[in-house]
Amino acid sequence: MYKSQSAMEYLMTYGWAILIIAVVLGVLFQLGVFSGSALTPKAAPGACQVVRLGGQASLEGECQGQLPQYVANFSGASTAHISGISDANFPSGTQQVSIFAWIRTTQSTTFPMAFIYGMYGVAGQAWALGIYNGRTCPDDWVGHTCDPNLFVNDGKWHFISFTYNGVSTDITTDYVDGNAGVIVSNSTAPNANVGSGSAGYIGYGTNEYFIGQLANIQLYNTSLSANEVHALYLEGIGGAPVKIQNLVGWWPLNGNAQDYSGNNDNGQAAGGVSFNSSWTSSYTP
Repeated sequence: MYKSQSAMEYLMTYGWAILIIAVVLGVLFQLGVFSGSALTPKAAPGACQVVRLGGQASLEGECQGQLPQYVANFSGASTAHISGISDANFPSGTQQVSIFAWIRTTQSTTFPMAFIYGMYGVAGQAWALGIYNGRTCPDDWVGHTCDPNLFVNDGKWHFISFTYNGVSTDITTDYVDGNAGVIVSNSTAPNANVGSGSAGYIGYGTNEYFIGQLANIQLYNTSLSANEVHALYLEGIGGAPVKIQNLVGWWPLNGNAQDYSGNNDNGQAAGGVSFNSSWTSSYTP
């Protein structure tokens, strides 16, 4: 009887404390505090970069897909974007091009840009990577062509991209999470003014501002194959570029707007852009 009373007294004394601890642990698990991505070592800003010496390009540093310490957060304010990116090295509208970005958003209206370069707002004179009414629109500026089945405004991280084969029929292939969506053939192609004398922006295009988070934007002057796109997706949000000899811009957005492609095309983050270090709870490798 004495032992039973002691056990009951113990439960009465500490039971509520145990219950509270269990509830707190459950909430922390739901928030992803104990997820694998939250506990994975993070790469510091600039930990992986491309170095170009004597006409040769090579990766240097921690380039094995380590998660970044930070991602860029865009508030959607009229000042929230990254500018100052020159298009001196960018492919023109008559060349092959591939653009990639990791995005996380719930934005469902207008045409917010992850990345754009060229004469934005002028049809046929810009490349734009973004979403339209919640669907992925990794396509050129002509017609805002979107895949009707690939929605990416669910608050999860997605890898979006498009490739353009450089022919006059303007054939582009859209990808979401490494899988090909639609192959789009428009009647006109972006002209040679794309990538000549204009500028590039991250999180902005024609007065429409991105709301959410962006990471690991890559730009190439070649059309990557479906296998290469899928391999890049499998590397994850911290993946290093492929075909670095064709890489013309790389903005990991890991704590800054620096270009780590070796071309030093650094951007400047304006008001409303911050770098978030607690982002991993929303990411599943």
